[in-house]
Amino acid sequence: MSTSTVSGTSGEDRSDYTREESRAIRRRSLRLLGSLVSPLRWQLVLAAVVLVVSTALRVAGPALIAYGIDSALPAVLDRNDWMPTVGVVAVYLVAGIGGAALIGWYVVVAARLTQAVLLALRKRIFLHTQRLSLEFHESYTSGRIISRQTSDLDTIKELLDGGLNELVSGVLYGLFTLAALLLLDWQSGVILALMGIPLFLLMRWFYIRSQVVYRESRVVSAQVIVKFVESMTGIRAVKAFRKEPRNDEEFGQLARQYRDVSMRSIRLFGTFEPGIMVVAAFSVALVVLWGGGRVLGGALEIGVLAAAVLYTRNFFAPLQEVAMFLNSYQSATAALEKVSGVLEEEPSVPDPRDPVDLWTARGHVRFDDVTFGYSDDRVILPDFSLDIPAGQTIALVGTTGAGKSTLAKLVSRFYDPTAGVVTLDDVDLRRLHPKDLRRAIVMVTQEAYLFSGTVADNIALGKPDATMDEIRAAARAVGADGFIERLPDGYDTDVNKRGGRVSAGQRQLISFARAFLADPAVLILDEATASLDIPSERLIQDALQTLLADRTAIIIAHRLSTVAIADRVLVMEHGRIIEDDTPDALIAGTGKFAQLHSAWRQSLV
Repeated sequence: MSTSTVSGTSGEDRSDYTREESRAIRRRSLRLLGSLVSPLRWQLVLAAVVLVVSTALRVAGPALIAYGIDSALPAVLDRNDWMPTVGVVAVYLVAGIGGAALIGWYVVVAARLTQAVLLALRKRIFLHTQRLSLEFHESYTSGRIISRQTSDLDTIKELLDGGLNELVSGVLYGLFTLAALLLLDWQSGVILALMGIPLFLLMRWFYIRSQVVYRESRVVSAQVIVKFVESMTGIRAVKAFRKEPRNDEEFGQLARQYRDVSMRSIRLFGTFEPGIMVVAAFSVALVVLWGGGRVLGGALEIGVLAAAVLYTRNFFAPLQEVAMFLNSYQSATAALEKVSGVLEEEPSVPDPRDPVDLWTARGHVRFDDVTFGYSDDRVILPDFSLDIPAGQTIALVGTTGAGKSTLAKLVSRFYDPTAGVVTLDDVDLRRLHPKDLRRAIVMVTQEAYLFSGTVADNIALGKPDATMDEIRAAARAVGADGFIERLPDGYDTDVNKRGGRVSAGQRQLISFARAFLADPAVLILDEATASLDIPSERLIQDALQTLLADRTAIIIAHRLSTVAIADRVLVMEHGRIIEDDTPDALIAGTGKFAQLHSAWRQSLV
């Protein structure tokens, strides 16, 4: 069965992690980020070099001003010597223009890095979720997957686009500013360093509090998306059962929760930012007070004091950017945790390490002592054995929950048995090469899904290189050619555009044509005729008998008219076969199938 990670399908929408779980999640997220950045390390080095040089040029400004006030200006006043002033102005302009140009270059380089990381992450999520087994998709709602690809990635993009740049440039600018101040006037530098203590405590408080709030924000955000997607996807059921008022109430409650958690984050930031301003004001006041006394005593030049004040103010200016980073960081961290949780999921039906090729399948299917359950306490097939010779058509009949669809899913290897083995031509399905398995076994379900594109594209899904003649032949075989030709553009009609919409029964016929064109050795029809009306069902009866000839077929149907074409009928109950014979022999008997058939005949009268 599946291996759920710390924040996988079982606990992914939680906000009450233990400390150990939080550490494990953080390590997992960092591993993911490292794997994305590692191929781009040289671009990262270039960005770092550009940023360091540009920051150094920006920090040089106050020191140049101090030199101008204390040395260049007296040279003009005392000796009418303008050269030092011209030199200072020239260097200041070069530093300013050079720093601005390098910052512009850094923005471009950082943007390329961001887009490369996002492209890799977006592709990785899509490829990985496709690779995951059916078990994952049956437990992980489509709304949550959409949330991973949309809102979570957008949040990470905001962090990489702006927040990370603000953090790196802000921290570098702060360190360079403190170093320059220490070199220029170490006493003012010590004052600034000591004021870093209350600043550190304030930032730590904000970090811890916002971590909880933003993780909760991502959980509620995902729930809002899930509720919206589920309501719109199931809009027919919503309207049929007049569920709109209840949906409005539930969605409104989720929206209010999202508003409340957003307000808490805003209040946190509203406390943090003024706190920085207070610490900055005290720092400047102390530098001015201490430096002013030394200027009056002749121990400090006025230009150095001016530069010290500028450096102190500049030190706190980028902390606003760091605060913005913490704002983005908490939200992006929560999003990255959820994305990494999905990427940590492992397929419960893994590809074989040493696959066996089966170029030409005959279609002999066998269950040997198979036990299967969707959970440890829910066994569907207990010690199940069955032999289906190649070319035989069997029909599975039984009440809901008897295990018919589970049997079909095991044959298709959507799931693996808990115990025992399912084989195709004496090869364990777990060892069969995936491409051979998908070529040999095709399932048609009641939910006939049409992808974006033309009708012909949808029929050719199972055989992309099929010619138009082959596509038409498959459609004619199942009786779909007539209604397709009546569509606005025939086989070239886009199924998602006006005039291209088809009924549920017509979608099912297209899925039949798709399966028959694929020409599998084993064809599974899981309630596949349920969407067809009686005339349409009768229309494909002859086609089914022709197309199922010399092919192994497993038919699951409640309509007993479909069962009549089977060579053999299996009546299932509680995961066991209680009757096994030809349709005529079972009808002539007194067992369960005879009772079902008699009730069905009476319903037609």
